[in-house]
Amino acid sequence: MSRYNGHKGDHIMRISTVREFRDQATGLLRSKTPILVTRHGRLAGIFFPRPEVTLPIELKRELYDMLSRDTARELKKRGVSEDEILEDFEASRRKPRAARRRR
Repeated sequence: MSRYNGHKGDHIMRISTVREFRDQATGLLRSKTPILVTRHGRLAGIFFPRPEVTLPIELKRELYDMLSRDTARELKKRGVSEDEILEDFEASRRKPRAARRRR
């Protein structure tokens, strides 16, 4: 995993491939530094460790809005409705319960 020091001082950002992130998830999720996750050299995601202090409400709203827009765009692109996702989720939750009852 490489390290990027884009600022002078002690601000370090790690860069990890999706495979490295998956294989080392336990340790990386304990990280105190942000991690850029790449797939085929392109940005796939960013992991920000949970800060010790609460995030400002403005930042929480901005993140929520951004994630909501991205999710809505993906659902529309794939032709999937929110109801279909909820039905699928409920069906997946029922499967393990039904299997346990048969034992």
